[in-house]
Amino acid sequence: METLDLNFVRSCFYAFDESNPFRDRSFFENAGGSFPSRFVVDKLTEFYGKTKVQPYGEFNESIEAGHAMDRSYKKIARMLGVEENNLHFGPSTSQNTYVLSNALRQAKTDRKTIIVSNQDHESNTGVWRNLGNEGFKIKEWKMRESGKLYIEDLKEVLDEKVLLLAFPHVSNIIGEINPVKEICSLAKSVGAFTCVDGVSYAPHGIPVIKDFRPDIYLFSSYKTFGPHLGVMYVSSDISQVLESQCHYFNRSYNNKRFTPAGPDHAQIAALGGVADYYEAFAKHHFDEKSLNQETVDKINKFVTQHEHRLLEPLLDFLDQKNSLRVIGSTKTTNRVPTVAIKTEKSNIELAKKLNDLDVLVGTGDFYAVRLLEALNIDTVEGVMRISFVHYTSKNDIDKLVKALDSVI
Repeated sequence: METLDLNFVRSCFYAFDESNPFRDRSFFENAGGSFPSRFVVDKLTEFYGKTKVQPYGEFNESIEAGHAMDRSYKKIARMLGVEENNLHFGPSTSQNTYVLSNALRQAKTDRKTIIVSNQDHESNTGVWRNLGNEGFKIKEWKMRESGKLYIEDLKEVLDEKVLLLAFPHVSNIIGEINPVKEICSLAKSVGAFTCVDGVSYAPHGIPVIKDFRPDIYLFSSYKTFGPHLGVMYVSSDISQVLESQCHYFNRSYNNKRFTPAGPDHAQIAALGGVADYYEAFAKHHFDEKSLNQETVDKINKFVTQHEHRLLEPLLDFLDQKNSLRVIGSTKTTNRVPTVAIKTEKSNIELAKKLNDLDVLVGTGDFYAVRLLEALNIDTVEGVMRISFVHYTSKNDIDKLVKALDSVI
């Protein structure tokens, strides 16, 4: 099979069933949260129906509940290409970074400089900036007027005093893919750790973490067709520096060190459904059953090709409209289909009109207030954000373009 089979993909999501109201509506707020796959919903339902008890006990239902959670750790670790004990599942990415910042605050290290960007979602910048009140020196890797981050600007602030560099894999407003491998390598050359926010990248390709070797990588599974959790990879190197945030008697368990409270058993058990979906995708398209490196590369290629085929006509349409401003590039190269625009009209009123046409978009600041401020965009009105993933169809794009043309 040479192209993505959209009929198969949509068959894996309850949102596209004939009886579902979303079937006839075009959903373009996927960056805020995607539809969960059937595999995830079924696992969650089964856990609540059959094993909603305290796991890891001595009776059958409790044993099975623990096994269901363990299977998720194994499946997600294999999918991401990392060790199980380097994975942590928290309630959200914002919550995970909050825990990590507290762990860093207590770290015993002579390095006291943290670099943050103003391109990030607040979850991967605010918590680190707050450490400026705790004896750390905060430096900012600033975007240029285009909204892009440039390596040469990073080199101006990066030195041997830096403990941590925090930056996004993809901005949730700009949509451009940052050169993560190069950035992480540069940071390592001066002995600095890296914290990469992958929330806006992961819905568009399975992140192969070992390829770019970050010390921390974060994404939200509710934006990658899964339950509402924050997935966090923490390398063994930085784990030894950070202070444990769990109950003292759990410190010897590496994947409990940065989970202060008890985990959400049912959500973790359902999380393995994300890997099950991608395995079903690989079986259908390539007749391959396991998510090895080669298979993940094939999946990512198919997804990117499909998304770019849909993204190109949308960007072309927007680029021709003098009455609006596209925030970021109007080319598909090195970009994900998260497109923010600013019009001369109220985003909120436009979104309401689009809703009446069964086209659903997001509006606001999307927790990227510093980015909007740097680009001189009103943070109250914010932007209109159009975001889609690989289950989006050409009909959806055609419908979107027609609707935008009529309301703008």
